[in-house]
Amino acid sequence: MMEFAGNYWWLVFPLFGMTMAAVGRISKQRELTARRRHREQLELLRVQGGGAVASTPAPVAATPAAGDDLGRVEARHDDITHRWLDYELDVSKLISYPAMSDGRQPLTAAFLRAKKVADTLRPAVGETPTPERLREYRDAVTDYEVAFELAERDARRVKAAAFTPEERKRLETAQQLLGVAVDQAATPNERQVAYRRVRQELDGLIWLSDEAVENLEKKVALELPSSTPPEPAA
Repeated sequence: MMEFAGNYWWLVFPLFGMTMAAVGRISKQRELTARRRHREQLELLRVQGGGAVASTPAPVAATPAAGDDLGRVEARHDDITHRWLDYELDVSKLISYPAMSDGRQPLTAAFLRAKKVADTLRPAVGETPTPERLREYRDAVTDYEVAFELAERDARRVKAAAFTPEERKRLETAQQLLGVAVDQAATPNERQVAYRRVRQELDGLIWLSDEAVENLEKKVALELPSSTPPEPAA
């Protein structure tokens, strides 16, 4: 056996190449499946919501209705952004569902691209878009909405599956310490120590935005509630 391996050592290279190619095909297939599911969900939502718009131009008298429609689209846009910020600014949620901040995940990457397109197409304050521009913006918001739903659903499904057992243990430790860091029943020193430990455990695992860190620091810095009753007046 050793003699065979010594004589045919060069077979390792083509076998390695075949293995890597197979891994690449599997990854590509997963991404294509995710994109296909995204398109199917998108078309379904458009059909259910009447997203198809007739090609006949709207009369001038319909301008107020167009303005109302823009308001509804902007409200949908803002709603999805707020739901995303609930993850982006909440360290506890980021620890529980790290895929929501991981641009390497296909569905998260698709959501971030859809967000960028919708943000770019959003009319400026006071701008009255043409029917074509409004339709384009509305479709972009629909893409944004569907992409977020898929990314959120997938993040809640996989949770921390992409991490190694050791990394998952660090995430669990960070979640436990986070509870101490924001616990007003703990002393200020205990909260500060726990906060520093949280940052250490998450270092290299999850990227925290400046806003998320600022929000967490505000919670950690909350003063302890006073448990001493006020003295009666003389």
